[in-house]
Amino acid sequence: MFTARLKELRKAKNVSQTLLAEVLGVSQQAVGKWESGRSSPDPHTVADIASYFGVTADYLLGCSDMRHFPQYENTTNGAFIPVIGTVRAGYGALAFEDDYGSEVADVRRPEDYFYLMVRGDSMEPRIQSGDLALVHRQPDVNSGELAVVLVDGEEGTLKKIIKKDGMLILQPFNPAYPAMIYSGEDLNYIQIVGKVVETKARW
Repeated sequence: MFTARLKELRKAKNVSQTLLAEVLGVSQQAVGKWESGRSSPDPHTVADIASYFGVTADYLLGCSDMRHFPQYENTTNGAFIPVIGTVRAGYGALAFEDDYGSEVADVRRPEDYFYLMVRGDSMEPRIQSGDLALVHRQPDVNSGELAVVLVDGEEGTLKKIIKKDGMLILQPFNPAYPAMIYSGEDLNYIQIVGKVVETKARW
C-alpha cells in the first residue's frame, strides 16, 4: 500500500522522483526502490514524506484511509490541533493514541503540530500533569530546548535536551528525578519526535 500511495501522491503533485529525492535529502535510486517495494524509508523519512504531501503518516503507510486529521480546521484565531495522550513507535512510523479532542493554536502549518497531554510530575514546577504541550514535529532540536522523545520505542516523554561531549541528556525539571544520560550506541535507542514550542494549562 505504501508504494502505491507514494506513487499516487507524487504523480498527483507532479513531482519527479529526482525532485522528491532532493527534498528529502536522499538519492533518486532510494525513491525508486521505495516505489518498487525493494526497500522502505525509515520512520523519520516517512514523516517527512507525509508532511511534504500534506497527508498523515498512517494514510501514507496504508494504515488508514483518512488523508488528514479531521481536527485541522481553520478558525479566525488559528487552527484546531489534535490533543493526544500517547506517542509511540508503531506501523513503521509514529502512532498517536488517546484522543482528547482538539485545541486551537496559531500556527502556519497545522499538520506539522500536535498537542501532547503531559502526564506525571517529572517536569514540575514549570509544567504540571494535565498541561498541554504544543509540539512541532521534527527529528532534532538544539541543546537546551524541550522535546518529546521516544526511548527504545516506548511512550514519548517530555524532557529538556542537553547535548554535551557526545552525550544526549534528558533533563527533568523536577529535582526528585534523575537525568537520563545516553552516549555511544545507546543513542540509537533515542528518537526525537518534535520540539515543544509552548505549554499551557488546559483547565
